[in-house]
Amino acid sequence: MLRAQVFLWAYILIFFPASVVAQGLGVNWGVIASHPLDPKIVVNILKDNGIKKVKLFHAQHDILTALSGTNIEVMVGIPNHSLESLSEKYSVAQAWVKANITAYMGKKGVNFKYVAVGNEPFLAAYNGTYNNLTLPAMKNILKALNEAGVGKHIKVSTPLNGDVYITPTYKPSDGIFRHDLADIMNGICEFLHKNDAAFIVNIYPFLNLYQNPGFPEPYAFFDNDDSNSMDDHGVKYRSVLDANIDTLVAALKVANFSNIPIIVGEVGWPTDGTPLRPKQYPDVYMFSLLDEDLKSIDPGMFERHWGIFSFDGQPKFPMDLSGKGQNKLLVGGKNVTYMEKKWCVYNKDASNQKDLPVKVAWACNNTDCTTLVPGASCSGMGIDMNASVAFNMYYQMANQTKGACDFEGLAKIVKQDPSNGTCRFPIMVKTIQTTLNSNASAPKSSRSSTSSSSTSHSPSPSSSPFHSPLLIFQFFVGIFIIWFV
Repeated sequence: MLRAQVFLWAYILIFFPASVVAQGLGVNWGVIASHPLDPKIVVNILKDNGIKKVKLFHAQHDILTALSGTNIEVMVGIPNHSLESLSEKYSVAQAWVKANITAYMGKKGVNFKYVAVGNEPFLAAYNGTYNNLTLPAMKNILKALNEAGVGKHIKVSTPLNGDVYITPTYKPSDGIFRHDLADIMNGICEFLHKNDAAFIVNIYPFLNLYQNPGFPEPYAFFDNDDSNSMDDHGVKYRSVLDANIDTLVAALKVANFSNIPIIVGEVGWPTDGTPLRPKQYPDVYMFSLLDEDLKSIDPGMFERHWGIFSFDGQPKFPMDLSGKGQNKLLVGGKNVTYMEKKWCVYNKDASNQKDLPVKVAWACNNTDCTTLVPGASCSGMGIDMNASVAFNMYYQMANQTKGACDFEGLAKIVKQDPSNGTCRFPIMVKTIQTTLNSNASAPKSSRSSTSSSSTSHSPSPSSSPFHSPLLIFQFFVGIFIIWFV
């Protein structure tokens, strides 16, 4: 929901000291999009906005090539589906390091800082699939890095969801690792401690609001006062993010690994220090850099709109990356090449109007109609506008193929931009890569969250834009039946 997202991001970074922003702020760069932006353009966006760290979900040649010689610090991920082979055969780890790390190193190479092995592999939803594979895979990757002579400079860790730790009392000071993961987490922590690597955790306070009706809104942000704070033996928590991080701090202490540094691998809006680690500012990777129109919407319709930039690299709203209270529009992508200026809209003169609900629902089932849901940027604008949104998104994502704007006469091509107010009718960017890279991580299920352990919504590719086609189909059919009645 785009309007809601602008509201969410309005809070970002305003409490981050300038020195922290300069040293520890990064972004997640996902590519689950029908028309990914040219990596060279994206890298220039990073440089133009002073973003010095980037987290990738998998190694991709064109992206790593674009990052070469920039000195931008890179955390590169390995998807969960690779964990089994990496854990069982050291030769696979050797081959991965050679192909994705050493091949891009040198004087004008990539500035690798971390290899993130797996992506939230211990989610309860995975039913233990990766529990015994992750640490062996991490060890093999580190061994291969050491063998290549780069293990001291490139650290190995694994991004974990906040559900790996719990607090029975909801107080951060009682944080412990999940009982079923105690031995595994002890092994992970011992590995991190021994190799001076950080514990990477993904935290989303927004999902506390989304999944828990009645959750105090100020507690999810950073403008909270004592009225919604949590008192933990005299320590007051005014934000769920601080409470979440300190729950992890407590869990690490119980496991006798108090000194392991923490990296926030994904978060909608970062903050400064926490009560248990005052003045210790973790590296934080914002989620995310760009909108991704092929992400799974299983966790919610908002999943495709988390970017601080739209899909074409243009800034959505003013924000401050300096920490100096200077909210202004970020520097957008330059020299972006778009398809021809033409759009597909609803033809109200067509004779078969009774077929409109089914045709629109079909279009939405095969494209991205998340801007039509209640509260989003194109909602509540009437039948004509909503049908046009659906038809145009299908047409654009189909590379403006003439046959994609027909719908048995219910759609037509126009050359005047039909955008209206907050409802934008996009034209896709020209791109060589129009399909999802096959190395992306496996789909996820949505999870519940509590006040001190939240869920993540990392990229989730699928063979089609939606994981639940029947549900989406029925949703939009329902909307149009209501309009016609």
